[in-house]
Amino acid sequence: MKKKLAVLLAGTMVMASLVGCGGGDAAPAETSAPAAETPAEEEEAPAPEAEEEAPEADDAAETEAPAASGDTISVGFAQVGHESDWRAANTQNYQDAFSEANGYELSFVDADNDNAVQLEAVRNFIQQEMDYICIAPIETAGWDTVLQEAQDAGIPVLIVDRSVDADPSLYTTQIGCDMVAEGEMAGNWLGEYLDGAEAKILVIEGSVGASATLGRTEGFNNIAAQHSEWEILDSQSGDFTQAGGQEVMESFIKSYSDFNVVVCQNDNEAYGAMDAMDAAGITYGVDGDVIIISFDATHDGLQYTLDGKINCNVECNPLQAEFAAEVIQKLQAGEAVDAQTVVTDQAFVAPGITSQYAVTMTQEVLDGRAY
Repeated sequence: MKKKLAVLLAGTMVMASLVGCGGGDAAPAETSAPAAETPAEEEEAPAPEAEEEAPEADDAAETEAPAASGDTISVGFAQVGHESDWRAANTQNYQDAFSEANGYELSFVDADNDNAVQLEAVRNFIQQEMDYICIAPIETAGWDTVLQEAQDAGIPVLIVDRSVDADPSLYTTQIGCDMVAEGEMAGNWLGEYLDGAEAKILVIEGSVGASATLGRTEGFNNIAAQHSEWEILDSQSGDFTQAGGQEVMESFIKSYSDFNVVVCQNDNEAYGAMDAMDAAGITYGVDGDVIIISFDATHDGLQYTLDGKINCNVECNPLQAEFAAEVIQKLQAGEAVDAQTVVTDQAFVAPGITSQYAVTMTQEVLDGRAY
């Protein structure tokens, strides 16, 4: 099964190279019925040629529809951690999509934002001979060796949510949001909203080395470079946590007194920044002195947007497991898959704000959200 799958992936990689490489997301793994017992029986009593071909036919049937034959698809998922509400929603989505009822056996590891733990988890998945491995990488760098190990073992790897700085031939596909586009969306909205007014900007970045941090920073800076009236006063990591956002904002408040924009690279950091500004008596939001831009658009984040406390919230859709499952089912059917799947996002703004770049928040919009 592994040898046949390796041949299939080789063909897939050739096709993927024709359409180019990108930074997409990951998908879960497949399981097939073990074929190791059949060779052992054949050693004792060699079967006729026609009978030797039968296991191959069985394998083909399993490749096309393993769940239908009662077999499960084993998927190892090395998750970043549990640092935010977005991450919790993303984890739940994978657990729901790759459930036993859906024909999968999911082995889940929460790496707790520890890169060494995540690398070890992937190597354990390889040793366990998982059918597929999904990785939501904590850091972009340092993946070539372990990805080569997975490829040598014939295990397809799907990079999900974030991206890696590795040879694209070492993994099957990427699935996720375009983080640079998210940053540019936030910048474009701010330019529209300020309409030429001066901006003194403080940025609370995400985890150091994470592709979400790098992408959102790059995208926002791309737009900021077009506005001579903007000044980014400071930019520090809040590690995508509420505590980190509060700590960084408290430090900013001590150092700067003339800021009017705070960009938080996820909702949890925004909650912490608001706590710090509340304690310092600084007003923010639609009726305040400071504009708040956030990312992720989780349920609570959009509630704050609806309440006018967050001016603009740029979505990063955590419901990505279905895309991964679709990739796996295509591989099961022997079909080629795209090198990249981009999960589209949108932005939301507080009531009273109209924008060509964002949707105005309403209770109806909030009630219709799945996360």
